Amino acid sequence: MPTLDLPRIAIFAAGLVCVTFHAAGQSPQMQKVTFEVGTVSQADVSQRLRRLRSKDSEREAELKAMFAEEGCTGEQMAEEVVQRKGPPNIICTLPGTTQSRIIVGAHFDHAPEGDGAVDDWSGASLLPSIYEALKAGPRKHTIELIGFTLEERGLLGSALHVKHLTAEQRDSIRAVVNLECLGLASTEVWVHAADPRLLDLLDRLAWSVKIPLKRVDVQAVGNDDTQAFRDKKIPSITLHSLTQESLLVIHSRRDKLAAVNAEKLYESFRLAAQYVAYLDQVLE
Repeated sequence: MPTLDLPRIAIFAAGLVCVTFHAAGQSPQMQKVTFEVGTVSQADVSQRLRRLRSKDSEREAELKAMFAEEGCTGEQMAEEVVQRKGPPNIICTLPGTTQSRIIVGAHFDHAPEGDGAVDDWSGASLLPSIYEALKAGPRKHTIELIGFTLEERGLLGSALHVKHLTAEQRDSIRAVVNLECLGLASTEVWVHAADPRLLDLLDRLAWSVKIPLKRVDVQAVGNDDTQAFRDKKIPSITLHSLTQESLLVIHSRRDKLAAVNAEKLYESFRLAAQYVAYLDQVLE
């Protein structure tokens, strides 16, 4: 595994990624894609994870506060009411030079058993760090970082968000990157539910920046917030860290901060932030 000191010095200053495109009947050609991401330390990522709260309403407030600390306020910050008495979806928008959008999502609510540190504060707490990393440079796509509510009650927050999108808004979404149950192991991708092109681009990037990536499907044990987007044929992909052994952690009293490996979570953060910056460059 790569050390944690190296990424702080090199990887998050800027990224220069070499990807290979194979055209039928032609020899492989190399194309260099340059993207910039800001410096975010492992200490900062871990500190945001530790801001876990016991109530979903407190978690929503904490997520909004973390965004505000990085400058996502005013017109960039929005709340989307899902149920009148429950916490809303939180939407932080990083404007781009076009109306085309990339959504990065994670749910902040949790199941009754356990503290929900893994499922899914591990993903939700990364959203402000990804915003911090991406705001370092200009973006072609408008990037929306969404903390979804009521995922554990039937994916209600993401379903309502998609339901309220106009046809034009749906057509403007180029990719949805969902962060779910991270920090238990190295980053994994849910292949069964992944858009083929987004999966191919993730494979290329992970290989180029030398961050471990495994293919582990989870449809036999549950669903996630990409479902509503996939139902509308919007390209989506989910990053997670669940294994056969770690499945017993989620929705149990073992789902506490101690279950999250700080190094693995930071590794997933590095991959996710660079992946979104990479998509911003290569997607039309």
